[in-house]
Amino acid sequence: MFFRERQRATVFVAAAAIVAGFMLFRYLPLRKKMNTIEKIRTEQVLAIAKTSAQSKQLPTLKAQLQQLQRDVGDYEINIPAKRKLGEFLQQIATLMNEHNLKEQLVQPGKETEADEFNCIPVNMQCKGRLNQIYEFYKRVQELDRLVRIEQVDLTNDRSFGGDVSMKTKAIIYYRPIGKQG
Repeated sequence: MFFRERQRATVFVAAAAIVAGFMLFRYLPLRKKMNTIEKIRTEQVLAIAKTSAQSKQLPTLKAQLQQLQRDVGDYEINIPAKRKLGEFLQQIATLMNEHNLKEQLVQPGKETEADEFNCIPVNMQCKGRLNQIYEFYKRVQELDRLVRIEQVDLTNDRSFGGDVSMKTKAIIYYRPIGKQG
């Protein structure tokens, strides 16, 4: 009897050792690995969902990019490789004359140097009818040189005769020598 109880106890201890060994050396490491894999799988599912949602936006973004490319065009073509300040000032004076604008003043400011492009501020003043000034601005936009209008000040004349005084601060650009694209 003692032998049977001892045999039973030995079998029980051996079974417990096998179960404990299985739990410690097989089940728990596999469970930990399975949790890690499940976490990775969940992250991948979220990444796929996010990518899918973003891919649905691609046609809209592509259309916006194409519109921007049409709007901007090849803007560097409109930035000359040389200063050509005198040529620009002459073009502005010619445009003002074509639109019969009076009391003309076109004055360049102090040049600013930068890495890519250099900037020259230009102050413009004149007087004329609002439609003449409007047409002048339209023609300035059509110039073969990039002109950024910083500020426009339009003031009615004191007699309200229909003339408007215009003061504009503009910036023109050019590529310094050695920075030509």
